[in-house]
Amino acid sequence: MAQQQGTGPLVTDQEGDGSGAPSIGRLAGRGLRWGLLGTLLTRAGSFLMGLVMARLLGSEDFGLYAVALAAMTILMTVKDLGIMAAVVQWRGRLEDIAPTATVLSFISAIGLYLVFFTGAPYFAALAGAEEAAPVVRLLTAVILVEGFTAVRSAALMRRFEQDKITMAVGVGFLANGTIAITLAAQGAGAFSFAWGQVAAAVIAGSIMFRQAGLPLRLGLDRDVAVRLLKFGIPSAAAIGLETMLMNAGYLVVGNIMGPVWLGYFLLAFNVSSWVPGVIGMAVRYVSIPGFSRLSEQDPDAFAEGVRRSATLLLNAVLPVAMVMIVLSHPLIAFLYGEQWNYSAGVLRFLAVVMVTRMLTAFALDVLTGQGNTKAGMWMNVGHGVLLIPILIVGTRFDGIRGAAVGQALAGVVVALPIAAFMLRRCGVPIRPIAVSMLRPLWGFGCGLAVTAGVNWLVAGPAVAELVLGSAAGLVVYVVLVVPRRRLREVSGRAAGLLSRRLRLTRE
Repeated sequence: MAQQQGTGPLVTDQEGDGSGAPSIGRLAGRGLRWGLLGTLLTRAGSFLMGLVMARLLGSEDFGLYAVALAAMTILMTVKDLGIMAAVVQWRGRLEDIAPTATVLSFISAIGLYLVFFTGAPYFAALAGAEEAAPVVRLLTAVILVEGFTAVRSAALMRRFEQDKITMAVGVGFLANGTIAITLAAQGAGAFSFAWGQVAAAVIAGSIMFRQAGLPLRLGLDRDVAVRLLKFGIPSAAAIGLETMLMNAGYLVVGNIMGPVWLGYFLLAFNVSSWVPGVIGMAVRYVSIPGFSRLSEQDPDAFAEGVRRSATLLLNAVLPVAMVMIVLSHPLIAFLYGEQWNYSAGVLRFLAVVMVTRMLTAFALDVLTGQGNTKAGMWMNVGHGVLLIPILIVGTRFDGIRGAAVGQALAGVVVALPIAAFMLRRCGVPIRPIAVSMLRPLWGFGCGLAVTAGVNWLVAGPAVAELVLGSAAGLVVYVVLVVPRRRLREVSGRAAGLLSRRLRLTRE
């Protein structure tokens, strides 16, 4: 979509429309920057919080929390039957649909929570951790808050007001960290995670409700409801399936191997989710409203925006995957300690899952922005049909590492081809996207080899292996992938800044 060069995904060369109003690209660029800032800060905070919690809790507590987190994540994706996405994508006045959308969101959130409250023991037993049922019931109560605030959050996203969302989420996260760490230190176990997240949802939701500026009016217009549900239900199904596929490893590993091994798997999966959590969430904040408006106004700019965005996403995620694949053992040992070493063998394969997850999630955003929600749903159905049996076979054959290998294999062989097929079927040219990805993939391969070579030569503390290996690989990747013109621009700016600093120092 249209925005200035270099600001991030959804890039085209469109400018404003001449009316003095900001272009879609400028609005989306601003929203993306705020979204990246917000997710970066919260993910960094979550990382630090995870370091503390890993020393206060054991792997079994992490395993119980993983079961509850899987339930909450699945529930949150379908909490409003896709009403939130429908509101973001709606091509008309928001005030006309807000009362009906609010009622539908209330009804779906309450009904779904009752289903999960009743089914919590069965869900926990399916995951091989029956004692997780009370944690599931507490953590999934977050949906009640989200049901109350969903339409207001959608209004902020629709207006690209990610700064307000960032502020609300940041305040909520501070509450989350304070409560969770305090309770963990007092021996609350997995419940410490759950209470922290419930408190964060209440605080952040209250702030966003106020910031949205929409009066609380309830109503039910039948025609509006039908239109919202016609768009929203396939969208909710597609995102729900995406989340279930992402968390399928938890359920399979927990059911076959129990909560202790599930804790090791969860730690590795959390590390592999750093980049999708930061970039993927920020992109989703702007991609659906941005692609929705761009596909309506300029199909050619829409296709170019998809191509550039997909390439930028790949450029962002491949260097991180390179480090995780080669340096998984020193990375886990340095961050969490040698006692979590079993997670390292899993991480290198989940890094591949991270790459495929970013690309398929982006494809889903493109299809949703176009209004092709059914295509997104069938894309994830096709992935799931083969993922589950592959996961089961992999776990039984080689434990948690086998589960990670199976997930990676399904992503590369199944998910990516289906995503490309669905995009092409919906009118998105695939060949230009594939050609633009050749250069970053070449840089990734060379960087991977250099990182592995340096890691083989360096024998020392984990931090030395991390710094030297990742630095060498990243230098090779940047030299091969970033255009020389851009490198000259960056080096020129850096030299100018250094020169000014030296001149000021002399004066």
